[in-house]
Amino acid sequence: MASAVEPKKKSNVMYAFVCSILASMASIILGYDIGVMSGAALYIKKDLKITDVQLEILMGILNFYSLIGSFAAGRTSDWIGRRFTVVVAAAFFFSGALLMGLAGDYATLMLGRFVAGVGVGYGLMIAPVYTAEVSPASARGFLTSFSEVFINIGILLGYVSNYAFARLPLHLGWRVMLGIGAAPSVLLALMVFGMPESPRWLIMKGRLADARVVLDRIAETPAEAAERLADIKAAAGIPDDADDDVVVVPKRRSGEEKQVWKELILSPTPTVRRILLATLGLQFFQQASGVDSVVLYSPRVFQSAGITDDDQLLATTCAVGVTKTVIVLLAAILLDRVGRRPLMLTSSGGMVASLVGLAMGLTVVGRHPDAKVPWAVGLCVTSTLAFVSFFSIGLGPMTAVYTSEIFPLRVRALGYAVGVACNRVTSGVVSMTFLSLSSAITIGGSFFLYAGIVALSWVFFFTCLPETRGRTLEEMGELFGTTTAAGTDAEDAAAGRVDTDSSASRLLG
Repeated sequence: MASAVEPKKKSNVMYAFVCSILASMASIILGYDIGVMSGAALYIKKDLKITDVQLEILMGILNFYSLIGSFAAGRTSDWIGRRFTVVVAAAFFFSGALLMGLAGDYATLMLGRFVAGVGVGYGLMIAPVYTAEVSPASARGFLTSFSEVFINIGILLGYVSNYAFARLPLHLGWRVMLGIGAAPSVLLALMVFGMPESPRWLIMKGRLADARVVLDRIAETPAEAAERLADIKAAAGIPDDADDDVVVVPKRRSGEEKQVWKELILSPTPTVRRILLATLGLQFFQQASGVDSVVLYSPRVFQSAGITDDDQLLATTCAVGVTKTVIVLLAAILLDRVGRRPLMLTSSGGMVASLVGLAMGLTVVGRHPDAKVPWAVGLCVTSTLAFVSFFSIGLGPMTAVYTSEIFPLRVRALGYAVGVACNRVTSGVVSMTFLSLSSAITIGGSFFLYAGIVALSWVFFFTCLPETRGRTLEEMGELFGTTTAAGTDAEDAAAGRVDTDSSASRLLG
C-alpha cells in the first residue's frame, strides 16, 4: 500500500514558495510607502511650510486613490495576466516615488501620492491573488498571509529609511526618503520575468498546455496538479474532456455580473447578509481602531509624549516597526493552530487596554507641558508597542484571512472587493482626520475615542464572528445560519452558471 502513496516533490514546494515570495515584494513596496511617510512628514511640513490640514490630506488621500488601482487591477490582471499586472504595479510605484522625490511644491507631491496610490491599489489586489493561485494546497493559507507580513517588513524599512536619511539637509532628506522607493520597484519588475504565469489565467485564455506545465512545477504531487487543472477548467466552463493544448473558452453570459451584485447587495439570502455584515464590520473596525494614526503619525504621537529629539523620535518609531514585524510572523504561525476567534478577541481586548494606557499617558504629559513626566513618557511608549503587538497578533492579519474564506464561491470575489473598499475608505477617513481630531479633543482624547471603538469591536467579534478554523468552505453557510451558501455553488455548477471571475476565489480557499 505504501507504494501507492505519491511522495511530495520538495523541489516543487520550494519553487512555489519562491514564486510567492517574489509576488509578495509588491506588498513590501506598499508597506515602505506607508512607513516612510510617517517620518518624512516631519520634514515635509517644515520644508514646504504646509498646514496640519494639508499634511493629513497628504497622508490619508493615498487610501482613496488606492481604490482606483484595486478595481482597475481586476480588469488588468484578466487582460494581460497576473505577472504583467505586477509590472504595472511596479511602474506606478516607480513613477510615484520619483514624482514625490523630485517634488518642488505641495501640488507635485500630491500628484506623486496619486500615482503611488494607484500602485498601492494594484499591489493590494494582485499580490495575494497571484500567491493564492500558485501556492500548493498544503501551504496556501500560510503563504497568503505573507502579504500582511511583507507589508510590515516594508513599514519597518520605511522607518529605517527615515532614521538613515534624517541627518541630510532639510530640503534633501525627505526627498531621498521618498525617492529611494523607486529602486525596489525596478527590482520587482525584473524579478517578474523569473515567475510563472498564474495557471488560472492561462486556463481562462484556453492555454491548457502552458497551464499543465506550471501546475506540474508548483503542485506537490501529480494527483494534485490534475485535480487543480480539473477544478479550474470547471470554473472556467471548459468541458472536462477538452484536452487540446489550446481550447476555446466559453464566453460569459451577459448579465452574470449584475446577478452577482444582486445576490450580494440587492437581495441577499439571510446567510449572505450575515456574512456581508461580518465582513464590513471586521474591515471597518480594523481601521477605525486608529492603527493608521499610530503607524502614520507615530513621531507626532511620541512628540506629544515628550520625546522631542529627532533621532530619539525616529529610533522609537523603528521599534514600533520591529515589533509589528515580529508579532505578525508569530500570528502567521498561530493562525491555524489557535483559531480565528481566540486571536481576534485577545487582539481587540489587548488593544483596548493599550489605547487606554496611551491616552492616559498623553493626557498627563499634555497637562504638564513645561515639565518632564518620565513615567508618563514610558507609559506612552510601552502602550504604543503593546498596541501594535496586539493588533498584529490578531486583527491585522486575520481580517484578510477571515474575509477570504467566509463568502460563498459565487460572490466571494465581489464580496472581498467590497470589504477592501470599506477598509480603505475607513483608513482614509481616520488618516485624514487625526490631526484635526487631536486639535479638537486633544491627542489623549483621540485615543480614548479609539479605545471606545475597539471595545465595541470586541462585542461585535464575540457575537457575530463564528470560529472557522478546520471548517471547509462548504460548511461556512452552516456557521452563519443556513446551508444556503453551501448549496448555491452546487446549484450553480449543475445549471452551468459558474462565474469565471470566482475561480480565483476558489483557489483562495
